[in-house]
Amino acid sequence: MSERRATITDVAREAGVSASTASVVFSGNAPASAETRRRVLAAAEALGYTGPDPRAASLRRGRSGIVGVVFGGSLRSAFHDPVTIAMMDGIAEGVSPLRAGLLLLPDETSSAAPAAGTDSGAIEVPSAVTAAPIDAAVLVGFGQTRQPSLDVLRARRVPVVIIEGDAGPEIPRIELDNSAAQQRAASYLRDLGHERVTLLTLPIRPSRARGWFGPRDAVEVDVTAARLAGAQAVYPDAPTYAAVTSSIDEGLIAGREILAGPDRPTAVIAQTDLLAAGVIRAAEECGLRVPEDLSVTGFDGVEVDGLDAYELTTLVQPAVEKGRAAGAAVVSMLAGEDAASVTFTCSFRIGTTAGPVPRG
Repeated sequence: MSERRATITDVAREAGVSASTASVVFSGNAPASAETRRRVLAAAEALGYTGPDPRAASLRRGRSGIVGVVFGGSLRSAFHDPVTIAMMDGIAEGVSPLRAGLLLLPDETSSAAPAAGTDSGAIEVPSAVTAAPIDAAVLVGFGQTRQPSLDVLRARRVPVVIIEGDAGPEIPRIELDNSAAQQRAASYLRDLGHERVTLLTLPIRPSRARGWFGPRDAVEVDVTAARLAGAQAVYPDAPTYAAVTSSIDEGLIAGREILAGPDRPTAVIAQTDLLAAGVIRAAEECGLRVPEDLSVTGFDGVEVDGLDAYELTTLVQPAVEKGRAAGAAVVSMLAGEDAASVTFTCSFRIGTTAGPVPRG
């Protein structure tokens, strides 16, 4: 039989202080003298007490102390995207008053194989969002046509905030001026004389199919749709190619395809800096000079490895501030207060990757 776990009362008795004083030392919610702190911590070490049981604290508060961050895309992509990483830093800062941890979750449902010897189909397994012990959720990278996690969270009455998406009028939104910002970059290229322009987008649907698409193809991801609308306001008939994800490798694959034809564009508008970097690498493979032979614009304003010879012409977005606003909205909702939607604005940075249309 295992030994009984020491409690805060045992520590207080050993240190010769009250249980409330010992609790203060561990919680940090009120000041304690250096001597009292030393005695309590020494008693805790002697008894093998490592701190309050978080499960008991959760039961008392009626909360888990965990905020879920639910991604519409894959978690693997999230860890490789500098914008998402910066946004996560902001979310962590925003929820810091709660002393809450973050739990990263995929927006997906899963199924298990039927038991051997049965004729039944796959057995539906609850999604991670269904079972996760979270107090609130931040949704990232969602589209209006893909909301299984949102439906689950609504049924669970979990407070929700969405970053760059529309989950309905009752859900606070942290938005970016994606369309207007992308239109600024497109207008800049038009002013430089570019007419043959190709658009390179983020995934247009959750299935993440790569390739050319036209006006009849539905764009189901909100960020992609908004940035596409901004570029098409200037170049309504521009050929458009969808990437599978935001990465340099994906931009390289897309760039090779975009630049392969005889009527290659004089400019490419990429929806992220990583995709733009991949296009520049593809141009270099083809012997093209940037921007003399091909102009390239990005979106995000992040540092990209391998672009030391260039300063990317791009839209700079406040990723950390977006995350911080989402975290602050969570704090307000858990306090029973209304959380307002917030819209952030990008700044246009003119670099060295866009220039006048090539002669001839």
